[in-house]
Amino acid sequence: MSEEASWWVDANVLLRFLTNDPPELAERASRLLEKAERDKVPLRVHSVVVAEIVWVLQSFYGRSKGEISGALIPLLEHRALRPESAGDVIRALETMTSSNVDFADALLAGTARSQGGGVASFDKDFRKLDVQWREPD
Repeated sequence: MSEEASWWVDANVLLRFLTNDPPELAERASRLLEKAERDKVPLRVHSVVVAEIVWVLQSFYGRSKGEISGALIPLLEHRALRPESAGDVIRALETMTSSNVDFADALLAGTARSQGGGVASFDKDFRKLDVQWREPD
């Protein structure tokens, strides 16, 4: 890694780190985080990557929303990681758990609040969220 660069990290790297599955890849993911922190080369995390991690942890590993947010929030606060729209992503993880909604819905509602506007959706879960919601006619 060069010092002036930043790298976008894929979901599979962070999933290996979180699940230790398989251990060999988890160790390599851990070394990447350590090297990025030591060399001050940020690993950028897109919100789509977070959504993929949430989905895999729920569907494949059977983790609860609370377990997922409890693991992902501290990871996203790691000094080597630079999540895009970090505040929105972390609030969405918290909202996913507290309001029992999908991560993508929580993120969309949070983005609508922070950037202005409401949400048009057939998903009535948006009534649980602090956002202007409209169901298409």
